[in-house]
Amino acid sequence: MARAPKTKATVGSKKPAALSIAVILPCYKETAHILDVIKGIGPCVSAIYVVDDDCPDQTGAYVEKNCKDRRVRVIFQKSNTGVGGAMVAGYQAALQDNHDIFVKMDGDGQMDASLIPTIIAPLVENRADYAKGNRFHKIEAVSKMPVSRIFGNICLSFLSKMSSGYWSVFDPTNGFTALHRTAARRLPLEQLSKGYFFESDMLFRLAMIRAVIEDVPMNAIYGNEKSGIRIPKIIPEFIVKHFISTCKRLYFTYFLRDFGLPGLQLILGGLMFGFGVIFGLIEWYHSSTSGIPATAGTVIVAALPVILGSQFLISFLNHDTRNAPTKPLQSDPSPLASAD
Repeated sequence: MARAPKTKATVGSKKPAALSIAVILPCYKETAHILDVIKGIGPCVSAIYVVDDDCPDQTGAYVEKNCKDRRVRVIFQKSNTGVGGAMVAGYQAALQDNHDIFVKMDGDGQMDASLIPTIIAPLVENRADYAKGNRFHKIEAVSKMPVSRIFGNICLSFLSKMSSGYWSVFDPTNGFTALHRTAARRLPLEQLSKGYFFESDMLFRLAMIRAVIEDVPMNAIYGNEKSGIRIPKIIPEFIVKHFISTCKRLYFTYFLRDFGLPGLQLILGGLMFGFGVIFGLIEWYHSSTSGIPATAGTVIVAALPVILGSQFLISFLNHDTRNAPTKPLQSDPSPLASAD
């Protein structure tokens, strides 16, 4: 299909900005909803990339046959790569076609396309490099959400805060996002997680290039669609991957790139706290098995490192929670090397 000309993105009462907006729709078994999703995408969008992730129901072919929107381009994956793999293909195509902002939407109809101007506003107004939806901002919206989803998001949000360092960002698995071209060019796209960990891994990768992220309040639409996520299966995988990302982030941020007081606090705090806990457990075991109470000196040797170590770790966390980037990358669009 022929590529539509660039359109102007208008946000609120601001003057129109000559930015080309592309929407990427990763699809797997979405023939029931995809045409309605495309139909709901407004004229502020220049291009729509439908990424057929080797769909068994041939969503891509279905769109090519039934959709007459000139903005639509279908990308066919040779194998099922997962939502992350489909999004990487979409990002690469949008970069190649010189679009400025890349919006991710799911093809199942659970995202309101009329919110696209809202989700891109932080990028258009040069406040952020990446914007994502937050379904937990409004109490009314949360009350309509399944309890299991609320609990799962709370746990995943905390893990994501640790692994990314974006302590003010919530709802990390929200798939309604907008990415600026400047940040996309610096990301190691091929290294992004290919599966359901994609959104969480994106936050970690953005932290490594010091991109600014902004949450955008939104409501989710819950219909009869069945999620492909199997919670018991992904929980162990998510915990392991978040732990690895946390270790990598701390190493890159506080030791490799710049070693200073926060890094020293982390080392001393971890060593002292760990020593106090291990020594205390060993002495407690000896005392309980022998029946001989621990001396005051032994208790102090165990307790003092725990207290001091806790203070060092709290001081480090206080610094880490305030260390999120504040200057958008698009303010200085020179290429930068990204971390692996």
